[in-house]
Amino acid sequence: MSPDFPDRSSEPATGGEKTGGGKTFAIGVTGASGAVLAERLVRFLLDSDHRVHLCASRTGRLVISEELEIESETRGIFPHLEHPNLTEWNERNFHAPFASGSAHFDGMAIIPCSLATVAAIAHGLSDNLLRRGAEVMLKEKRRLVLVPRESPLSVIHLENLLAVARAGGTIIPPVLTFYQQPGKEVEAQVDFVVSRVLDHLGVANELYPRWGGAE
Repeated sequence: MSPDFPDRSSEPATGGEKTGGGKTFAIGVTGASGAVLAERLVRFLLDSDHRVHLCASRTGRLVISEELEIESETRGIFPHLEHPNLTEWNERNFHAPFASGSAHFDGMAIIPCSLATVAAIAHGLSDNLLRRGAEVMLKEKRRLVLVPRESPLSVIHLENLLAVARAGGTIIPPVLTFYQQPGKEVEAQVDFVVSRVLDHLGVANELYPRWGGAE
């Protein structure tokens, strides 16, 4: 497996025209474990007729390759999700529209989000497209959701997460759910985390049963 991925600066996954009247989101994938969460989120958004601008860091692509058994040399970050509403960006390409506050985006999620990325966002270090996109969402007061996966959390981690939350970001760690009873399949746990991300991006969904009134 080679770490040298092709530099695809910007390319629609299918080359087609963007369709539908849904919302527009930037989705980032970094080198923390949990690539399945990103894949599920992107798949749901596309299936729901929303537009997705997808960017994975170099390490994020390595994790995707290992965890989802996708060859690193394949075209596209999630090659099985080709869709006219999907556009991919290289992490070094600052020409992506979500790198500028003048382009309208409904929000951004970085899922999973490494603690190094959290630290950079907390301190305004916009040294790649993912971190710049997060900075734009915060300064424009748009929705920013980070899904950090690390355990245990050090004081440094907690302080950085607090700084992002104070700046307007939403922190959604991928904690387990037992609402559907312990022992349920992994897919149910993934859907639970993704549903919470969608909630805070303002996207209606029914990926897991909601609590209702007493019967």
